[in-house]
Amino acid sequence: MADCSSELREAVLEAITGKSPLHIAGAGSKTGYFGREVRGTRLDVTGHHGITDYQPDELVISARAGTPMAQIHAALAEQNQMLPAECPLFGGAATLGGSVACNASGPGRPWRGALRDSILGLEFINGHGEILRYGGQVMKNVAGYDVSRLQAGAQGTLGVITAVTLRVVPKPAREITLAYTLPAAAAIARMVTLAALPGPLSGACWTGNTLYLRASGTADAVEDFRRSEGGEAVSDSAPWQALDTLDKAPFSGIAPLWRLSVAPSSPLTRATPDSIDWCGALRFFAGNHDPAAMHEAASAAGGRAQLWRGGDRRSDVNGPMSGAEKTLQQRLKYALDPSGIFNPGRLFNDQ
Repeated sequence: MADCSSELREAVLEAITGKSPLHIAGAGSKTGYFGREVRGTRLDVTGHHGITDYQPDELVISARAGTPMAQIHAALAEQNQMLPAECPLFGGAATLGGSVACNASGPGRPWRGALRDSILGLEFINGHGEILRYGGQVMKNVAGYDVSRLQAGAQGTLGVITAVTLRVVPKPAREITLAYTLPAAAAIARMVTLAALPGPLSGACWTGNTLYLRASGTADAVEDFRRSEGGEAVSDSAPWQALDTLDKAPFSGIAPLWRLSVAPSSPLTRATPDSIDWCGALRFFAGNHDPAAMHEAASAAGGRAQLWRGGDRRSDVNGPMSGAEKTLQQRLKYALDPSGIFNPGRLFNDQ
């Protein structure tokens, strides 16, 4: 364990004085993902690490931002617990701070919530060089709770995350994955139908012309699901590990990868996706697709497109904003980072 919060604060104060942009970075596992290329002095947070408090009986864990997610997962697994968001490990190098900054959430997102939904408390350094603490260790403590959530998905543009307290949950008693050979349109229809029904469904993705359904819960509930839905039982880790480590197609390789976040029931409006997750709400397209066409397709499906990985990361990768959205983003940025030193341009080219 190492507490480097004082050193991080000093680096921020120096950057404020010199009006020097900072590139906040962890282990670099998400380089080339999510946001735009950032130019600035690298501020390495990986030295600020360690689990500072874990209370299995209270279902709460606290850790510093540079703590590897793999270490957190391992500590929870020893107590048969897990993070509801199933944060991807990005090859094993992902850190807590980076995961929160990108709001990285796994296949259980539609049922178990995003990573931001598990945040009970958060500490960060703002653009005045102040170390601020929001939230607490119980859900009832809501003082500053929304400020904590603002950091989730801000990709380091609103401050330097230094510590996070998260809610955890027990692992399900039983889990099973069933596979079905189906084209994309039929797979989406089945996902949407099942998502509207009560039951133990906890994962639904499609790739390689195969639909995978995961059921988690009590032994009886999972067995009832297996009997009612049929399908071929496969290794529990088969498709979900690929979503976790990103080492299987279409996530492997160097080709640009577009991610469309859309209404789950929306029909396919262009070429068949290379992969579908979140019960139809996430659709991935690998290759050099026309940005305008991708944004148009996402808008027609009630969502947004993002150049999720690779490609030209000097241009806007997150799609156009409305005037109201842009004004809100700019006001938040100025309130928490008045000098504009934190990951400038990471989200949008004029932020």
